[in-house]
Amino acid sequence: MKVPTVAVAVSLAMLLSAPVQAQAPPDLSGVWAPYRGGRGDDPSLAPPPASPIVLKAPYAERYEERRAAEREAVERGEPLATDAVFCMPYGMPRMMSVALYPMEIIQRPQQITIVTEAFSEVRRVYMHEPQLPVGEVPPGYYGHSVGRWDSETLVIDTIAIKESVPGYQGMPHSDRMRITERIRLITPDVLHDEITIEDPVTLERPVTYTHAYRRMPGYKMVEFVCENNREYVDENGVVRMRLREN
Repeated sequence: MKVPTVAVAVSLAMLLSAPVQAQAPPDLSGVWAPYRGGRGDDPSLAPPPASPIVLKAPYAERYEERRAAEREAVERGEPLATDAVFCMPYGMPRMMSVALYPMEIIQRPQQITIVTEAFSEVRRVYMHEPQLPVGEVPPGYYGHSVGRWDSETLVIDTIAIKESVPGYQGMPHSDRMRITERIRLITPDVLHDEITIEDPVTLERPVTYTHAYRRMPGYKMVEFVCENNREYVDENGVVRMRLREN
């Protein structure tokens, strides 16, 4: 039986006018450990090489002097003090990869929370909100982060990191530093966080690098509190160890 033309037209119009269901974003919830790769691992899962750090003068000279001093101190067996010795938070962006310590992602439509096991650091990413103007946010260790979904990629924009917080690879930065992250699943159990750092004051051009993580099903985060430890810094900036009192 031939279907009337009018009926076909009406059915087509109803289909075209029906609301399109938005695709649900991928679920990033769970615990993720830094993925370093190794023998037998798929090389395609490893993060791509980082771009070079190109600093403006005089930041470049001071940065290279510091790096050289760190190398010399390590060779002597007397590493220079770091924030960890003083129980200071790593802050952004360094907290996103600390040794082999994992991180937990708690995903909700309005907010994504990232908790690291090392130092129990916490980031809050406010979803689908406009970013505040640079200079109107009190600087902190983790800054102010807003996020949005670009298809299956979580894009996070972070500003307002304190200048005293060491940057990527210890590089200096200003209060105008901006961090853009693109977080996506490479496989159901491998996550990449591509981080781009822009700073019109200290950088000649943006720096981009990527962290990789592997899912840890069933893992429960443990408490990590930096209490008064046995390390201290002497008058020359060298880390020493206090002997326990009897």
